Amino acid sequence: MNTSLIELQVDGGIATLTLNRPDKRNAMSDEMRTQFIAALERVGADKAIRALVLTGAGKGFCAGGDIAGMERRLNAPAGEVAFNGWHRQQRVHHTQALLHTLPKPVIAAVNGAASGLGADTALACDFIIASEWASFTWSYIHRGIVPDGGGMYFLPRRVGLPKAKELIFTGRKVDADEALDLGIVDRRTTADRLLADAQAWARELSQGSATALALGKSILDQTFESSAQQVFAQGSQAQGICYTSAEHRAAVEAFLAKSAAAKQ
Repeated sequence: MNTSLIELQVDGGIATLTLNRPDKRNAMSDEMRTQFIAALERVGADKAIRALVLTGAGKGFCAGGDIAGMERRLNAPAGEVAFNGWHRQQRVHHTQALLHTLPKPVIAAVNGAASGLGADTALACDFIIASEWASFTWSYIHRGIVPDGGGMYFLPRRVGLPKAKELIFTGRKVDADEALDLGIVDRRTTADRLLADAQAWARELSQGSATALALGKSILDQTFESSAQQVFAQGSQAQGICYTSAEHRAAVEAFLAKSAAAKQ
């Protein structure tokens, strides 16, 4: 799928999705979001795709929300502002939920500035790898608003509640080195190696059973909100499904055959 605002390429089961609005530092417009949703739905539905790498074209990862959209919101009739805002939020949350719950590993390859919604979008991925040019800022406070792309949920889980409050209350910029130290970023690499390293990591993460990966991810993503009893119960149900999967049968049969051969 190649469009003006989103590029999606698949190689060897690894999808690379590029936010392609470099002249605007990949700020998320309504049309771009529509294309982003379509691309994520395709990745989620395609069993041949085992993992996703998300990055940005040009010098930025994603500059956040589109400034033209902010201007339209200010100029809307007073009686329509609230409902228009609610409707927009539904689209934002749908997009972030698709990214966060994608049933396969997702890596954000942050090549430049990830600001506001851009920083939240990186956090919605399972893992973040950053180049030396990467930076993160939860800049919502400078616009008189709160993080609406999941930052208030994801950031405390990576850096702890007090540090998340500090970053969100100040909106200050965090460079790649500090982001790695804080745990915002999982791996650090160079700009010329960013995509290759992210794609190699995606291949490493997605070698196992796609069924087990999808079920395990869905449970792990709820761990902090669930009791031990709930996690065990969900794990039991997931394991029952795994027992019936073709991947489990093939793996066990290969293990048994290898064991039998070793005894001969």
